[in-house]
Amino acid sequence: MKKIKIFADGANEKEILKFDKMQIIKGLTTNPSLMKKSGVKNYEVFCKKILKKIKKPISFEIFSDDEKNIIRQAKIISSWSKNVYVKIPVINTKNKSLSSVIKILSNEGVKLNITAVFTKKQIRSVFNSLNTKTPAIISIFCGRISDAGNDVTEYINYANKLKRKKKNVEILWASTRELYSIVKAEKLRCDIITVPTEILNKIKIIGKNLDKYSLETVQMFYNDAKKAGFKL
Repeated sequence: MKKIKIFADGANEKEILKFDKMQIIKGLTTNPSLMKKSGVKNYEVFCKKILKKIKKPISFEIFSDDEKNIIRQAKIISSWSKNVYVKIPVINTKNKSLSSVIKILSNEGVKLNITAVFTKKQIRSVFNSLNTKTPAIISIFCGRISDAGNDVTEYINYANKLKRKKKNVEILWASTRELYSIVKAEKLRCDIITVPTEILNKIKIIGKNLDKYSLETVQMFYNDAKKAGFKL
């Protein structure tokens, strides 16, 4: 089975640089919401500062809503470095498909990461818009799809079926909720999974002996009760 590539998802500069140094991390992703949460004030300054220090693939997202400006921003972001993928939402805030934008940019050689993909219709639309040469990523929001009570298996399987005709496209498991998603995404033959940095901080737990884990948990309960001075 092909080994999945693990990307770190975040916008804290210190965390990004920490995970970039880890061999297991093959790339990085971020988005405007994560940047806002981390206190980023100047988008371009932040991105260019990060790019001076890392050479792994990294995705930066546009933040416009009209097609003309999306294309303009995408070309600017793409020009910053060869390792940059430009994140384009599958739709805009008015629920209009951005397939025409995706097609234009893909044909012009802009490496894209199509984000916020939730449905089979969107998956099909993205594949139809991408060419067969320019590298591209389709980010399927598996965590949120699962939150809504859906089995992500059918969505990933559908994407993999379409991918057979476009080998330049990679399927990315996005909106990761837990470490086990890495295992599941690999079993479903996703090419990439992007994992929030706060979850990646626990990655050493994968494969841990469960008997030992059980004992440590019981000891934690006991010691915390003792420290709290609980009595009956």
